[in-house]
Amino acid sequence: MAFEELLNDPVIQKYLHELVGPTGMPVAAAPPDGEVTDEELAEELGLELNDVRRALFILYENDLASYRRLRDEDSGWLTYLWTFQYENIPEQLEEEMHRLLDALESRRDYERDNEFYLCGNCQLRFEFGEAMEFGFECPDCGGPLETMDNQRLINAMDSRIEELRDELNVDEEPAEA
Repeated sequence: MAFEELLNDPVIQKYLHELVGPTGMPVAAAPPDGEVTDEELAEELGLELNDVRRALFILYENDLASYRRLRDEDSGWLTYLWTFQYENIPEQLEEEMHRLLDALESRRDYERDNEFYLCGNCQLRFEFGEAMEFGFECPDCGGPLETMDNQRLINAMDSRIEELRDELNVDEEPAEA
């Protein structure tokens, strides 16, 4: 997929925006062909040099940019020449989705495997063991802790897990015995 196609995809735009934020988005959204210095990017985009460097470093940390250092013979100053590598984005998005799926499955299991109690006044939530330690009274306001039905939350997570599995073409997790 070419740079232009990648950058026109709203999912990829959102991914880049999440990585570099609004101040770094002009850097991420306008990758030049070939190598470029941070100073050239800042001047071309009309941005503060620190904002450009921050965005470049974030892109570098996420394997979306690389650099080459050159030392000026006369001054000894280092110049960094940056290259963008957006061909990795689809694979990185898929890895993110797998991490999200794993996290959702773990959280759903936690919600399923525990009994929760809620303070109606403070809206604080406690696991059964914590609620028992407090004598089923809220430690903040002294109000009673009531059993909390978290089935809607579990159902919402199940629904999102199913959507992610479909999107990732991942089979159902094995049934519990």
